[in-house]
Amino acid sequence: MRISEAISQRRSIKRYTDRPVSREEVETVLAAAALAPNHRLTQPWRFYVLGPQARHAYGLVLGGRKAKKIEDPVAAQAMRDTVAQEHRRLPLMIAVAVVDNENPEIREEDYAAVMMAVENLALAAVELGLGTHIKTGAIMADPAARAAAGLRDGERIVAILNLGAPAEVPAAKPRTAASALTTWLD
Repeated sequence: MRISEAISQRRSIKRYTDRPVSREEVETVLAAAALAPNHRLTQPWRFYVLGPQARHAYGLVLGGRKAKKIEDPVAAQAMRDTVAQEHRRLPLMIAVAVVDNENPEIREEDYAAVMMAVENLALAAVELGLGTHIKTGAIMADPAARAAAGLRDGERIVAILNLGAPAEVPAAKPRTAASALTTWLD
């Protein structure tokens, strides 16, 4: 598969088949991620492959955050349980973290490098016939989410990637053409 094909075929996959993701497939996508460009060769990425228990624990944290918006205690508990079970049933989750750096310039460069690693991972997954759903947001800083993902001190979650064989692939969403977003300067 050509890289341009992988780029055009990449989608956010929300539903997966029950097919497990093999260790070899995980190692392949992580190897691609680790080839991302990174200034100063800091290699700031860290990968945490979450098994069923860790996925469930992470889902409990996310479900708990969602449940706080629900006034009915029974409905709130149902939300926590549902989200936790949904996460346990995912074929695979990878927490992608960045090693924090006190230098603001290096910290910014390292964050950019880790996001390039995330894209490499997603494109390698497409090549293997797998799909990803890249998740970001406020939960990344939640201490309980960090604990569920096994992060070490001095690291922060940049993204969570769900990974598996797609049960369905959504159609491409419309995008603004690059030419409409480009300014040419002399």
